[in-house]
Amino acid sequence: MSTTLDTDRQGPVDELVTAVRLGRLARIPELLAALDAAQRRACLPGLKALRKEVRDDWSQEGQAVRARLLVAGAGCHAGPAGAATWLAGGDFGSREWARNSVLHQVIEAQPVEWQVEVVTRLAARPARSWGWSAYPVIEAVVRRTGCEVPRSESFARSWMERRGESGGPRPTLAGKLREDAFTPVLLPELFELADIGWELTYRLSPRPGDVWTEAIAELAAAGVVDRADVLDRCLARLLRGGKSTDQRAFLEVLRALDPTPEEYAARVRDVVALLDGLSVLAGHAQEVLVGLDEAGLIEPEVLAEASAVLLFRAEKKLVRAQLAWLDKAARRAPERSGPVVLAAAEAFGHPDAALQERALKVVARHLKAAGEAVLPELRSAAETLNPVHHGRAGELFGAPVGGDDDQDTGWSEFLPPAPEPRPLGAPIGSEAELAEELSALLAAGEPEVDVFERVLDGLVRLAHRDRQALIEALEPVRRVNPWSFSSRADCTPRDILHVVAAVAGEIPPHRFRDSLRGRGGSALRGPHTTVPGAVLAARLEEAAWQVTATRPPYLLATPTDATGALDPAVLVERLAGYRAVGVAPGETDLSQALLRVGPTADEAVLRAAEALTSPAGRRLAHWLRTGGLPGQPSERVLFAPGKDVRRANVYGDRWWEDVRRTAVAQPGIGAGPKGPDGERLGPEFRVLLDGTEPSVARARRVYDWSRRPVAHWFAMLPWHREELAARWLDPFAEGADRDERGAARYLPLLAEAGGPAGLALHLALAYGLGARHAEDRTAAVDALLVLAARGDLDGELLGRELSVLVAYGTVLASRLGAALALVAETGARGTVWSVLGPALPGLLGEADQSARGLGDLIALAADCARRTGARGPVAEVTAAAGRAGSGRVVKEARALRDVLAG
Repeated sequence: MSTTLDTDRQGPVDELVTAVRLGRLARIPELLAALDAAQRRACLPGLKALRKEVRDDWSQEGQAVRARLLVAGAGCHAGPAGAATWLAGGDFGSREWARNSVLHQVIEAQPVEWQVEVVTRLAARPARSWGWSAYPVIEAVVRRTGCEVPRSESFARSWMERRGESGGPRPTLAGKLREDAFTPVLLPELFELADIGWELTYRLSPRPGDVWTEAIAELAAAGVVDRADVLDRCLARLLRGGKSTDQRAFLEVLRALDPTPEEYAARVRDVVALLDGLSVLAGHAQEVLVGLDEAGLIEPEVLAEASAVLLFRAEKKLVRAQLAWLDKAARRAPERSGPVVLAAAEAFGHPDAALQERALKVVARHLKAAGEAVLPELRSAAETLNPVHHGRAGELFGAPVGGDDDQDTGWSEFLPPAPEPRPLGAPIGSEAELAEELSALLAAGEPEVDVFERVLDGLVRLAHRDRQALIEALEPVRRVNPWSFSSRADCTPRDILHVVAAVAGEIPPHRFRDSLRGRGGSALRGPHTTVPGAVLAARLEEAAWQVTATRPPYLLATPTDATGALDPAVLVERLAGYRAVGVAPGETDLSQALLRVGPTADEAVLRAAEALTSPAGRRLAHWLRTGGLPGQPSERVLFAPGKDVRRANVYGDRWWEDVRRTAVAQPGIGAGPKGPDGERLGPEFRVLLDGTEPSVARARRVYDWSRRPVAHWFAMLPWHREELAARWLDPFAEGADRDERGAARYLPLLAEAGGPAGLALHLALAYGLGARHAEDRTAAVDALLVLAARGDLDGELLGRELSVLVAYGTVLASRLGAALALVAETGARGTVWSVLGPALPGLLGEADQSARGLGDLIALAADCARRTGARGPVAEVTAAAGRAGSGRVVKEARALRDVLAG
């Protein structure tokens, strides 16, 4: 196509359209000026057709055409609504053309009323998360015409972003805002925006006032914006809640405003309401209220109201501060002692025994001034105290506190029922059902094991029955989800689309045959494929071959319950069915089935297996009679590589140098067990069970983003949870010593699986109980309760390993205490004692006695020992109790010593 413009034979309408397609952007205003209203309207069909033509053209020339289209279309729309819709088009998305002077020139040439209406409509549109912003155009028109400043969220957000732009010598942010006519209108609107915490707290330079939090305070102090209004908006924004980053940022605004006591006193109800908010908000509100109370600016009832909220919060710092406020209030004004002691008694029900003791001391100090009238309520409240404090409470309140709960006899351990296997359900019976299940699988972030296995089996079953009907049913799913493989990712359940593509005939059959024979590249494996990913890839590659070639009636390895386990009787029946139709099993399918089949002593099942005459049948019978794959022994190994003197640990790129972990080594299965005719497991499965031991190379490999465990990996070895735990111990450990998130959610899967529960599994559980994130600790608690309910928990082993990890600093005592307290609250205090009892020698002998949370652990041990009737001295407890001082660990050790002494 020629780029030369032949304008002699063109009319003005054609000339404009041609200039947009082939000309220069700077010519557009001149050409528009030569057109009357009718001619401009006549240009629109051609411009719209060209816009459609270049919509998907992201070349440099395509971008240039879109720029000219944007400008020309703005000038040809006589109606403001059409012009605004044109300018806001999503296909004008990759450049900030709104800054271009040519577009401004075209818009400025339009009537003022048109300009104002267009920018008003543009400002009302939602802000885009990406792409060009119309803000420069809107700003230019508003400033030039003096029309009303838009107050929309998108305009206010864009104004904030533009004002925060930096570069070169410039005034501070506060200085720019002070000179900006938009500030009085738009600054108050910022308090209505979400997700601006980062922008509010990002400092543009070290100069005062060059961060939004300080700039807002400066402008309020200077009267540029109404201070009272800003203060009210800030408090309202905090009370409305939202993301913690926003809450913290607006708290910084409030602190920068630095309200006077009188300003806070006028808004005391808002301040009290903040006590229910984020911990940092509650702490600030508490400090404010303490100051107001000391200044006599609030009613005494506010103290009781604040106590009713704060004394039930989990944050111990807030509870301690509230008890201190109560104590000071009663010292300062003894006539307030009655309400003070009753308020302090609210803390008698706090789960922390040390805070209960602190509350009891506050009550004791002011009980005489409070008078006898408060005793009945105090006695009632004291019933919620930990029984260790009942004696002291009885002395103070003049009547026995507690009753049968103080007795150590009759303790009954409560454990949840052991989970029952969840059956996989009937096979998929129709093509329509399969299409629906496949769509659900592909839509899920991490599909369930049972969903994937049923769909894979369904593809094989229905391809055997009527492949053409299956192709037709899957066509809508295939159009929405075309199959493609990324070599930068691991093989995942979503790659079942490879089998779908095979059903549809998209892949030549020889490609499947070559990959199965090890010739040519694999369609499902790349440099980032994990060992379990290779197992899944092998299954999918074989299934893709089967649906096009051997056409078996079903898969052998489809589990019978959601853990991945396979009932031996069902596998015997499936192999008999294969024999009946004369189909040989796939080698990968059979290997996975053998690893999934459970052990059995049922003679009827064993005789049925031995009656099978096929090679696969004989192999299954031999597998069941000999016990299949034997469990591997786990050996404790310390992983602590230390610093490499040749290279500094810069930015955490050699993070393992700071790690000290207890890990395990296992020897591996080598070639694996041999079948009656010398058969072995498939190569992918032998690698899956290779020997393992900690190393820097393994740590680096497992830490890679593509090697995060998924549920399907655990379903590959449902009767070998110890081996699974050993091979994926690093992700569990990273939850404790690297503050990573998520791996512990698989601990319940390991707990519900079969096989021995040895050192590796108990170490994985120990790391989970000490994980950084609460949801991971909760998952570990669930796993611990499952193991206990099934009789698989070795409390002594877990306790010893936990004490070592606490001594290393890998597991923090505070995190462990929070997790085990949750176990105790379920009623499993005997289980907690079975763990903490063996841990005590290490916790009180080797661990750092000043470690945060250690006192809580010892207190929890004392409570569980008392309630379960545990007796017998522990040397380390006695030694700790005999130390001088009144530290928390020493005090709790003394209480535990007394409990164990009976």
